[in-house]
Amino acid sequence: MATRNSKLKKRPEPIHFGTNGGDKGHHITGSFLPQTPLDASPITSRSTSPSTPASRAFATYTANRSILVRWVVQPALSFKMLLLPLVLSLNWKLLAPYFSPGVENPFAIFILPGYVPTSSPSDPLYRKTWWDIPFIAYYIIIFSFFRESLALKVSRPLAKYFGIRNVTKTDRFAEQTYALIYWSIFGAWGYRVMSQLPTYWFNTAAFWDAYPTWDMKAELKAYYLIQFAYWLQQLLVLMLGLEKPRSDYWALVAHHFVTVWLIGWSYLVNLTLIGNAVYMSMDIPDAFFALTKLFNYIQWETTKTYSFGIFFVVWSYFRHYLNLWILWSVWYELPNVPEWTKHWSFSEGVYMPSWMKFQVFLPLFLLQCLNLYWYYLIFQILVRAILYEGVDDQRSDNEGDDDDTQDQKED
Repeated sequence: MATRNSKLKKRPEPIHFGTNGGDKGHHITGSFLPQTPLDASPITSRSTSPSTPASRAFATYTANRSILVRWVVQPALSFKMLLLPLVLSLNWKLLAPYFSPGVENPFAIFILPGYVPTSSPSDPLYRKTWWDIPFIAYYIIIFSFFRESLALKVSRPLAKYFGIRNVTKTDRFAEQTYALIYWSIFGAWGYRVMSQLPTYWFNTAAFWDAYPTWDMKAELKAYYLIQFAYWLQQLLVLMLGLEKPRSDYWALVAHHFVTVWLIGWSYLVNLTLIGNAVYMSMDIPDAFFALTKLFNYIQWETTKTYSFGIFFVVWSYFRHYLNLWILWSVWYELPNVPEWTKHWSFSEGVYMPSWMKFQVFLPLFLLQCLNLYWYYLIFQILVRAILYEGVDDQRSDNEGDDDDTQDQKED
């Protein structure tokens, strides 16, 4: 026991870098702060998961919200909402031939809308339509259902299996499990979509040479709208206070607003080719980040160290090198759009007056500023790991240490 205690005393103290560097509630740095070691004194077991007054208060607050809001975090409610259009659509399909033959099914909002009848059956194309709005709304509900169901049935039991009993850390583990699945799927899908386009591997000149993109390949449109639904759902959770807020809450709100603005605007003005490139440059590093956080939560220290190194390289390339390349393209190559598109005309579907360059550049620049802020924090973590060799010992996520302390007091 004496030997063990002496080893524990040799562990380096947590290295803090200013306010954010040691902020346990920060969505980036908080996941890499020291946490209670797995070999610490055991806490008396309980029949239920531990919770602090703060955690219970937040849970009560969420449960007491209006039913118009609770569906976002209660999968039973969101599941019922998902079933309604399915049942109505099935009834329409069965009864419409007898009462309204030839009328399009208005309840099939879960099917990609906007098919262009004159396009080739082997390569169907889709246009924008007002039916895109209920399609997006339906997938917002799907993401709400999937996220909470995954947390209840998979992520939280998995966290318990790895010895994570703190309520806040369990919730964060669930968030990152969902993030890893989402970003991995959509990062790969984004690559697949780009491989079908003239913009493959950030051929930025094609962003503008091919403008305007009126009719889209089925996968491009589905990818775009479902991503839009995801970000709207994330913003909804954040703005309605249905998720325990982090210390960098306003930075996340700003990020989500800029992202939603970019997605919606680019879709409306037919800039989906550059939109796909921006999507992919964001999604792929996020998948590596979520994976690194999960390794950190379960305290696979060596694996986490290598994962973080890979993540840092991937983030640097995608979030900065490629994004700066895209910004350069907006500033210098956007004027290369066809001359006949250089005006604003809703009827013609072209929206490229001279001021559009600034409209496209500014939100991308703001997004890059946020990324640089987070990059600075990530770089601090890297410096701490290299200089102090603390990655193996400084175990992750101090976000819920207050809960741990409270648990021990209650026991």
